[in-house]
Amino acid sequence: MSKKLFVEIVSPEQELWAGEGDMVIAKTTEGEIGVQPGHVPVLALLAPGSVIRVLGGREDGEVTVAVHGGFISVSDRNRVSILAEIAELAEDIDVERAKAALAEATAGGANLGDPDQQARIARARSRLRAAGETV
Repeated sequence: MSKKLFVEIVSPEQELWAGEGDMVIAKTTEGEIGVQPGHVPVLALLAPGSVIRVLGGREDGEVTVAVHGGFISVSDRNRVSILAEIAELAEDIDVERAKAALAEATAGGANLGDPDQQARIARARSRLRAAGETV
């Protein structure tokens, strides 16, 4: 049996998911990172409005999570912690609500240069991507 990663995904409100996986794919502020068993220790800042994928995290495939802000920590070569400011499992995302939030955030008079506005857009897009929607 090959080695697995132990992965935990937590937000300030709750532990969203914990279990084993074959690989974690995350977008950091420095670029995309893939973590497999035996990876060197890493601490990186997650990119705003990104999606985390845990391949082999479920019998039917992967665990997908929309995250906004936070960190990814790889320790002990086989342990990955995702510490997100905001996070939602793909299956918990209300796609219609996320579409409405994106439409509202990008509507005609929206101040797209405003950092709060950009954050709302990034959150809506990451939710839609995590849910399998094209954005």
